[in-house]
Amino acid sequence: MASRAAEQREEARQSAARLEAEGVRNVALTWVDNAGVARVKTVPAQRLPEAAARGVGMSPVFDVFTSDDAITESDHLGGPDGDLRLFPALDRLTALAGQPGWAWAPADRYDQLGAPHPACQRQFAGRMTERAAEAGLELRMGFETEWIVTRAPEGHHPAAADAYETLDYPCAGPAYGMTRVVELSDYLRDVTEALTVQGIEVLQLHPEYAPGQFEVTTAPGDPVRAADDVVLVRETVRAISARHGLRASFAPSFVAGQVGNGCHLHLGLYRDGTSLHRTPEAAWGLAPDAVSFLGGVLNALPALLAIGCPSPASYLRLQPSRWAGVYQCWGVENREAALRLITGAPDDPDGGHAEVKTFDAAANPYLAVGAVIAAGLHGIECATQLPEPQTGDPGVLGVRERARRGIVRLPATLTEATDRLEKLAPLYEAMGGVLHGAVLAVRRAEEAHFAGSEAEDIAAATRWRW
Repeated sequence: MASRAAEQREEARQSAARLEAEGVRNVALTWVDNAGVARVKTVPAQRLPEAAARGVGMSPVFDVFTSDDAITESDHLGGPDGDLRLFPALDRLTALAGQPGWAWAPADRYDQLGAPHPACQRQFAGRMTERAAEAGLELRMGFETEWIVTRAPEGHHPAAADAYETLDYPCAGPAYGMTRVVELSDYLRDVTEALTVQGIEVLQLHPEYAPGQFEVTTAPGDPVRAADDVVLVRETVRAISARHGLRASFAPSFVAGQVGNGCHLHLGLYRDGTSLHRTPEAAWGLAPDAVSFLGGVLNALPALLAIGCPSPASYLRLQPSRWAGVYQCWGVENREAALRLITGAPDDPDGGHAEVKTFDAAANPYLAVGAVIAAGLHGIECATQLPEPQTGDPGVLGVRERARRGIVRLPATLTEATDRLEKLAPLYEAMGGVLHGAVLAVRRAEEAHFAGSEAEDIAAATRWRW
């Protein structure tokens, strides 16, 4: 333990010297709670070696915070007692282009004796990644991040509490239109530049469907890195938006009745460096393990919704015929299927992968990648098979035709999804009782808080929480 602390201190000392030479004075250490909110402790850059060696104190009660900062409790967590230590992941230490003088690092959480905190979501994602590696599988994951920007009306300071209540959109161009890019070209250029400077490879950046909505897709990486990246992407977009007098929202339902923000998870499976989505002569090009992995994810989707769609606001977004994937089915290049198989360019050996379309940015990304891996590995253990892929929009089929095809609606409420998560043994086993119980407690508290609320009130209350 002492030698590890000394190594951490020395690595952090070198990092701190580099940061100070770059003008960085403060470091933000983030973790994401079970309500999907990025929480933070900050330290002066010169104290980074101490933080890396001994951690930074924080209460375990944050595991049972809800999205509105209320505090619930589980069988294991809650109340004022106890303490944890935040240890920065120095390999992800990044000077922030959108916040001059600041750097960022995600944090892992341990108890005061150095044991991993059983509810640390980032370490859960790491354990599931290691479990996959033990099975000979490599996963490459990435997220599509959608957000909506508004600007403060004339006469309002951008930081004023009521500055954005009128929802004044800074671009009026059509969905996916070049007009939006022209209207906000300086802003979008700065977003791209900031992400690039921070080591995030941008694959695409484009306008989306809803007013003021954009999407950025970043390059895939290992699952923990993918979750780190999406946290960094969100906070970078938020910072660049503020510097342009705009405010960014990643909420799943920005305005009730409109298309909301998703955060689709893309995943590719590899063995010995070879894609399992490019198997000659196999149905859909999928190797047997890829079929079983995706079959496990598909089977677990009703429970996974409580992980990837964790707010009552999420279910305002999950509406049929809006490309949100509300039916438990899969399809080849079918954007209405909850699980979409993407074939990619025929000459690209790494082009094939899958997409989970239901998830949104209220999700804790570490929970999301870890739970998906756990479900997929269970599918391999059980040799799960995929049903026939679906074409077209299941939402336009009659009830009898959907039943004939075996297409069922995914949970339409957080209550139903949480019930499914509570009963799914493989996810309980993977997460452990402490983390699993904390997630259930937060979901039940979110349900109770918004019980009986109108859709418009839910959207308004959660609009700026993510």
